[in-house]
Amino acid sequence: MRFFLIGLMVLFAFSACTETKKHKIDVSKVNIDFTIERFEEDFYMATESQLPDLKEKYPYFFPPQITDSVSLAKIYNKDEQELFAETQKLYKDFTEYKLQLTNLFKYIKYYNPKFRAPKVITMLTNIDYASRVIYADSLLIVSLDVYLGKNHPFYKDYPKYIKENNTKEHLVVDVATEIVKKQIPPSNNRSFVNKMIFEGKKMYLLDAYLPLVSDKEKIGFAEDKLAWAKANEEQIWSYFVEKNLLFSTDTKLNSRFLDVAPFSKFYMEQDNLSPGRIGVWVGWQIVRSYMQHNDVSLQELINTNELDLYKKSKYKPKR
Repeated sequence: MRFFLIGLMVLFAFSACTETKKHKIDVSKVNIDFTIERFEEDFYMATESQLPDLKEKYPYFFPPQITDSVSLAKIYNKDEQELFAETQKLYKDFTEYKLQLTNLFKYIKYYNPKFRAPKVITMLTNIDYASRVIYADSLLIVSLDVYLGKNHPFYKDYPKYIKENNTKEHLVVDVATEIVKKQIPPSNNRSFVNKMIFEGKKMYLLDAYLPLVSDKEKIGFAEDKLAWAKANEEQIWSYFVEKNLLFSTDTKLNSRFLDVAPFSKFYMEQDNLSPGRIGVWVGWQIVRSYMQHNDVSLQELINTNELDLYKKSKYKPKR
């Protein structure tokens, strides 16, 4: 397979128009009720006398082994206060993000009437990007210090592919992603094509829940990496087919094509031009093709066997 170099950076401003139109529905009458609590504000602005009330309000953040002296040392720590100050510059007024979360929850409830919006708690985790969002049915915790902007000096030593999504625009995507993970039952089939489609289902739910969010934000690729994926879709698929990867159960394919990484591993000279997780992107396109050619609901999609979905997808990569 030969990958084609991209000579010029191109913008795909209209590439997702069909999907956006398909999922743009009226959710104005969907009722959503949830609260947002700002733990980082309550914590880093607390005095010693206010600590008992703080512990009563947030008991899950103060296990027995965390003594008052440990908490106060953290509150008065210079570096932590600097991190709090930087976060406040972006998130002191949380109105914009509450609106984004409200819209997200409305779309989720539209498709899942039994969905109940969780209580949202914001906090700082010393830039723990591996735990950006934690969702447990009735509670959703968001680490705001991970979303200060990809060029923020606090992230200067982080890999570029990690920093790409350390933006305020990606916050609602990460929230949606964590909720989606709880909605799709695991699959027992360990073939590569099955895994791609399983991940593609998650991405398609993001299409439904975040109809106004760009593909770039949903998949989390840098602009040039997304352009590469679109320009080389046919060559990527040909590689998977010709190398007999589709029905392989080799677990090494996870790290090569499905896991978060700086690039995907075709073992070719131009690998560094590709985005990591290219298999997730391909799975997304397969699921989109399936939904275009089959009249099924979102819930039916979730419950559809991945291999059956592949056979009925009529997927043909773009040339």
